Amino acid sequence: MTDQTVGYHRPRVAARLADGGCAPAGRISDRVALVASTFLMLYTSIHFWRTEGTPINVFFTVATTLLLVAALTLASRRVLFSTVLTIAFVGLISATASIKRQIMNMVVHAYDIFFYLSSWSTISFLWSDHRRLVVGFALAVLAVGVLGWLAFRIDGSRIPRRYAAVAVALAIALTSSGALLKEERRHMQFYFQNLYVSSFYTSWAETAETLWRGQLVEAAPRASGKPFAIPATCETRTKRPHVILIHQESVVPPALFPTLDYDRRLDQLFKSFDGRLHKMRVETYGGASWLTEFSLLTGLSTHSFGGMRQFVQTVMEQRVRDTLPEALARCGYRNVVFYPMLKNFVSNARFYQSVGLKEIFDLKDQGATSANERDRFYYGNALNEMERHIRSSTKPLFTYIQTMAAHWPYDITYMPEENVAGGGNGTHPEMHEYLRRVSMAKIDYDYLKAELARRFPNEPVVIVHYGDHQPTATRMLLGFNEETDAEDVVAQADSPAFITYYAVDAINWQPPALPAHEVVDIPYLGQILLEAAGLPLSDAMVERKRLLGVCNGRYYSCADRGQVLAFHRRLIDSKLMDAR
Repeated sequence: MTDQTVGYHRPRVAARLADGGCAPAGRISDRVALVASTFLMLYTSIHFWRTEGTPINVFFTVATTLLLVAALTLASRRVLFSTVLTIAFVGLISATASIKRQIMNMVVHAYDIFFYLSSWSTISFLWSDHRRLVVGFALAVLAVGVLGWLAFRIDGSRIPRRYAAVAVALAIALTSSGALLKEERRHMQFYFQNLYVSSFYTSWAETAETLWRGQLVEAAPRASGKPFAIPATCETRTKRPHVILIHQESVVPPALFPTLDYDRRLDQLFKSFDGRLHKMRVETYGGASWLTEFSLLTGLSTHSFGGMRQFVQTVMEQRVRDTLPEALARCGYRNVVFYPMLKNFVSNARFYQSVGLKEIFDLKDQGATSANERDRFYYGNALNEMERHIRSSTKPLFTYIQTMAAHWPYDITYMPEENVAGGGNGTHPEMHEYLRRVSMAKIDYDYLKAELARRFPNEPVVIVHYGDHQPTATRMLLGFNEETDAEDVVAQADSPAFITYYAVDAINWQPPALPAHEVVDIPYLGQILLEAAGLPLSDAMVERKRLLGVCNGRYYSCADRGQVLAFHRRLIDSKLMDAR
């Protein structure tokens, strides 16, 4: 039987080779399939050249696409089918990324596949709020399937698997080389650049890491202790103070750099009510403020999310409870945000609302002419809203203000008409400009305090302000040169590059003593704020306070890291964090 079968096929194979790879009627030959596939890949490569950034990044994108084609060819032996299906998939990713960016200001990430299909509630949300897009996506997937089926039907090529295997090996080598040669992915890539296809390809590494871990956040496999409970009431002995939280964009105490020559009167801006400078460790340098915001509002380290940390606000939307804003809301606070950008910037509005910040006054709402108004502009808007609130409500007010004046670039003079102190002789021009802006920040903060005392003489107010990360102007003081980009400032966890400050101030209110640790990590700041305002702590906040002492101010890099991982497990078991 075997000999007859082999003998039967030999003439057909020989005849096909003699005819130059002709295919049965209705199907195209090997030669035509190869030519068509080559043409399609050249066209796609030209498209990548126009859309996927640097030549090295384009090389990586083309190589990865070729790898997909080769792998499908190895499985199917049909080269045209493999090419058409791969390019159709690339088109689907590009279209989906474009639509997602319009809605969420973020392009497609590989984890989206698992995130949006992870639960029936997520699917229900998509169907309820984005039904047309869901239908459109389903039709697009169907179209890809039909196109692939048609290509499969007409593709008469039969590439020997040994050739396809060699192509896979070569494509793996090219893709690996491209991955090694291309620059590190910018932390802003998924938000501010197109790069739809290469972003999707590169995101598979951290997606695989997350899937291997089995959850988004690092946590112990099990932990002892009863579940954390959320208080049903909020009992306080005194009138609850209004709370103002100020995100001082790119602000760091110049006193942290002993060689810096500057006006020492600036030091007063960074001191708390106790006359001390309190240092804080953040988890980013020169940008990515959303990382600091996430840790502050949720009490979690972004490093605990591994490669997914740049997207924590997106992937953890609706997945964290007992947040700082929610704790304030339980105590009767009305929560408002004065935000210097548009609401959809890096999907902030969606995240804010999911953690309890329901009212957002963005750039348009505040009547801003630019995204980097002087601090006094935002303070003025907040003061006016505070006046309106106090006239109409007895509820305490929580106001989260974000500033922008100290943000880069520093090669232009901000408000040149302002005659304020900068750096002394020999100060680098960028640092001189930065110090000018800090001088204006101090003037404006003093204005805020004076106005609070004048407008609300009988209202207790607690003010907490902090630096979200260091400005790029400090990179020369950290051993880098002026050509170094913020994302290229490679530093260890203990580097001074991650040290900023937090300060607690008060009017008509006496806060308790602040933690005595030399440096406090950003995830603890929310709990410190609640205690400064005399508000009760939930079970999770009490445990976080215990960790503050056990870990000597550290969180992710706690010497007894097992306790932090056990805390994460208890949060998950208590339904306060959904990590899948």
